[in-house]
Amino acid sequence: MGINISNFLTSQSKNLKMNEFQDLDHIDGISISTVSANLYQNDRDDLVMFYFREGANFASVYTQSKIISENIKWNLSQKTKKIYSLIVNTRNANSFTGEQGYKSMEKIAEEISRQLTEKQKEDEDRPEKIKSKNILFGCTGTIGEKFPETKIIGKISDLMKNIKYTQNKYVWIKAALGIMTTDTRPKLAMEECMIGNTKVKIYGIAKGSGMIQPNMATTLGYIFTDANIPNDILKKLLKKNISNTFNAISCDGDTSTNDMISIFATSKASHGKIKSISDNKVKEFDEALNRVLLNLAKRVVADGEGASKFVTVSVRNCKSEEDAKKIGFSVANSPLVKTAIAGQDPNWGRIIMAIGKAEASINLENLSIKFGNINIIYKGKLHNQYSEAEASSYMKNSNIDIDINISNGTKNFKVYTMDLTKKYIEINADYRS
Repeated sequence: MGINISNFLTSQSKNLKMNEFQDLDHIDGISISTVSANLYQNDRDDLVMFYFREGANFASVYTQSKIISENIKWNLSQKTKKIYSLIVNTRNANSFTGEQGYKSMEKIAEEISRQLTEKQKEDEDRPEKIKSKNILFGCTGTIGEKFPETKIIGKISDLMKNIKYTQNKYVWIKAALGIMTTDTRPKLAMEECMIGNTKVKIYGIAKGSGMIQPNMATTLGYIFTDANIPNDILKKLLKKNISNTFNAISCDGDTSTNDMISIFATSKASHGKIKSISDNKVKEFDEALNRVLLNLAKRVVADGEGASKFVTVSVRNCKSEEDAKKIGFSVANSPLVKTAIAGQDPNWGRIIMAIGKAEASINLENLSIKFGNINIIYKGKLHNQYSEAEASSYMKNSNIDIDINISNGTKNFKVYTMDLTKKYIEINADYRS
């Protein structure tokens, strides 16, 4: 059965699922539309449009892979201060598609801009002429398959008809469902905060379950706000807050060709001008943005392909943050560590192995490790009260905390990951079948 709003709402766990999500509602200046372009065998929404009626300030961070998708190439080439639409398709990554893939972006952007310009004439008092450079794309799915240009262009008129000028929780969930691939559930988050005396909203959706280790960005994540913040400051805020959120997660250690995190600001909130990232008025917004990004990033990990456990690796008191990151990701990405966690085995020797190979500055005599509140290693030796039975019982929990104290400095870093189960292999072995 394909994933769509109908079967999502009629599932046996309907009430639980709906209650999991915050009450995202309307943000001025944003319209949403979803359709099925028949990109999957099963009938489901697989094409999503976000339409910014008066344009939106924006900023994005993209994958640092040396091989990038054609939509990322398109986005990077658009030198404009305002975006009027973001189009996201699933099932096809438009990666390793060459000239055909890029030209598809051009053709689709031209058709969307043409139809949105007509929509402006119908609905707006001061209609804008929307150009193809005002369109951004998000693509996700299989690498190397011909991009389904004809199917998508054929559904643009339906996208226009389905535009919802007013959003509610239902509309946001529908959009979040529409960008999913191997995800099992939609990912949404929201915060409200003050800029001066004005309340502003920050909403976000994301997708991702596999091919996830960030490098500047990861998966697809889209943040929307009614704040009035210029592009350059949005860029600084996004890059700053990516580092300990989306750049602190790993499901399987793999970085996609399509990774992108973007923020769009409609400027509908009436607050004082933001002049710099250090402006006191933006402090609350900065903190709220971090919470939204971290919420979404954790949801990606929790929904990792085949995941049965959510794992937090806290690395403390290192000489540098870089050392803390090296150790954290070395532990988080170790197949031996991840399979031990999946098997509920407190095999702390695998943690020792992963720390040792991280190429970070350590002194074994200072090393301490805990599983939750259980002391495993203390100052380089097995703790004298260590209990294998107690540790085994702890490993049955769905949330596992691994605390690593290097004790040679003051820098810390947290990495969020998942276990590695047989289900992960099954999902990825059958991904294209």
